[in-house]
Amino acid sequence: MSAPGAPVSLTAPTLRRVLVVEDDPKIAQLVHDYLRFDGFAPEIVADGHQALQAALQAPPSALVLDLNLPGMDGLEICRQLRAAGDPAAAKVPILMLTARVDELDRLLGLDTGADDYVCKPFSPRELVARVRALVRRAEGRPGTAAGAAAAEPWLVDDEGGRIAWRGQWLPLTPLEFRMLRLLLSRAGRVFSRAQLLDCVHLELRDVSDRAIDSHVKNLRKKLAAADPGCDCIASVYGVGYRFDPPDR
Repeated sequence: MSAPGAPVSLTAPTLRRVLVVEDDPKIAQLVHDYLRFDGFAPEIVADGHQALQAALQAPPSALVLDLNLPGMDGLEICRQLRAAGDPAAAKVPILMLTARVDELDRLLGLDTGADDYVCKPFSPRELVARVRALVRRAEGRPGTAAGAAAAEPWLVDDEGGRIAWRGQWLPLTPLEFRMLRLLLSRAGRVFSRAQLLDCVHLELRDVSDRAIDSHVKNLRKKLAAADPGCDCIASVYGVGYRFDPPDR
């Protein structure tokens, strides 16, 4: 297959390494080529055990992870990375690439620690855009966001597709960004699960309310990690969710 896109700029900074864990050679090469021509440094691994070892020894900027792999499946790789003693390995952004279209499989991936997922068949350009977004958010984790605690404890960066909480960029997936942005935009208002599904419908079409519950769970974890004790997303029984601003 011919290489897509324009050549990489010679003035680009050090290329971000992306580990592509996929045992189908054609899919692996397709993902590799699109990532390379978008300015990444992709590396293909086809075996689950080898992939985990590579990610632990030299944590990449992102991991594109197939679910069905020889040696060790993607869910177990995800679990072990998230439990790793090395913070750099534990925080590697993970995009799960799977042929499993059942909602339960996608929820399992998110609950295990995946940051995002793409179902096969997929658009290579969309996959690259998602990887780029995950890397951008991950690189913002240790930094601070100027003005994030000036009038409110949060700051929404629409152009960058990210949200800061008390001066720290949250490691949000594109889905989580849209959902949290909606809740923040109307603090105190109750949004039904159907309304939240509409907000993220591009990735969550034809799924049930359980997907929303899973994403809210992840949002709560990320807010609590940035602000221990934070419990701002309230459940409204039988209706949906509401954002309650914290005390300053």
